[in-house]
Amino acid sequence: MSSLFQKVYSGLRQDALLQRVVRNSSYLFSSNTVSAALSIVQGIFVTRLLGSAGYGLLAIVMDFASNTNRLLSFRMSEVLVKYMREALAQENKERAAALVKGIGLTEAMTSVLAYLVLLVFSTWGAQFFADDASVAYLFRFYGLFLLANLVYETCVGILQTTDKFKLVARANFYQSIAATLLIVAAFVMNLGMAGILTAYLVGKTIAALMIVVAAVRELNSKLGLAWTRVPLSLLTDWKSILRFALSTNLNGTINLFARDNIRLYLAMFLPNAQVGYFKLAASLVNLVMLPIEPFVWPTYAEITRTVAQKQWGATRTLLKQVSTLAGGWTLLAGGGLIALGWWLIPFLYGSQMAPAYACLVILLIGYAFANVFNWNRPLLLALGHPAYPLIVAAVTGAVEIILIFMLLPGSNYLVGTAIFSAYLAVSVSWNVLRGLTLIQHEEAA
Repeated sequence: MSSLFQKVYSGLRQDALLQRVVRNSSYLFSSNTVSAALSIVQGIFVTRLLGSAGYGLLAIVMDFASNTNRLLSFRMSEVLVKYMREALAQENKERAAALVKGIGLTEAMTSVLAYLVLLVFSTWGAQFFADDASVAYLFRFYGLFLLANLVYETCVGILQTTDKFKLVARANFYQSIAATLLIVAAFVMNLGMAGILTAYLVGKTIAALMIVVAAVRELNSKLGLAWTRVPLSLLTDWKSILRFALSTNLNGTINLFARDNIRLYLAMFLPNAQVGYFKLAASLVNLVMLPIEPFVWPTYAEITRTVAQKQWGATRTLLKQVSTLAGGWTLLAGGGLIALGWWLIPFLYGSQMAPAYACLVILLIGYAFANVFNWNRPLLLALGHPAYPLIVAAVTGAVEIILIFMLLPGSNYLVGTAIFSAYLAVSVSWNVLRGLTLIQHEEAA
């Protein structure tokens, strides 16, 4: 283990590319570390206030609203990073401004549409997933975050493009602080489900406002105050932009059904309490994921740069170093959770949540692959193959869903967890193999 960290430290000192990734990631890492600690505090108060069944219902309400957004989202941050970075590299500020306006307008329209769709289907969602149509108002209330995040993805893309990851981290930090304080207040005043959802909604709104303000300031600084008057007609390659955006939307839609919808699948066949076990296990696994997730988009930005310059050796080195860092952390944190989780879960969350431990161990297997090879999809995007992760997700996701509908009825949450964990491991490994093969071909050429 000591030799592993010595190798990482040596690589950090000698590699300017990795230093930039780590520097930008460190901002997000710091806020995510705080968020991870606060999520434990939040979970303690929420589970003790709502119980396992109520905790499961909370997951259903939040997932239904979030997944409605994902269904219509075009992942505008990815689109903007790709095209705005190119425009700024060519010192074409007018094109960069037109991109921001066009992409932001598109996201705003899809956000409004997403909330309207949620309003229409809220009663159905409450009945189908929660077995109680009377809680539909909770779906509609929490869904207001879709309007608060009207241009959130676009603004995050602006901050990523201008290397202001610190500002994204700051917004996430204050979101966690606000949500935690309000959750504690809801617990003390026994406000129930409505109080908890209000806490999460206020936190998301605070983060969204901070991101928008920061993004506008960056645009004023980088593009000048006249950026708002740049006409959209300057963009003549809408077809390629829309094609890229559509591919990210399709990828997100497939991931929605294969990955993000897993708790709703459990809710279709199992009691709310078992959904609560999965939610708690996933939130604890998030402690392992959170420090690594900040590496994804700084890594994507640097991969895009090295690929554009055909620096294949630098690309390979960067991927190895990022995986080494992620692997070391995953081994340390994941091993700790496995060693202590059997005691920690009932101690912090109550004995009723003890069944979540077995779920935690199974989930860690799949998420270890996602952690170590966190660059699997960004690499394919940078290499100009945005459709390939889509194909992989579609094939592996279809198999996953078939297995869920075949095996989950009459079974339990551990079967669904095992299927989901296997899906993560197989899909990530497939993308990694394809990405490294493409680099090999390009390097040979």
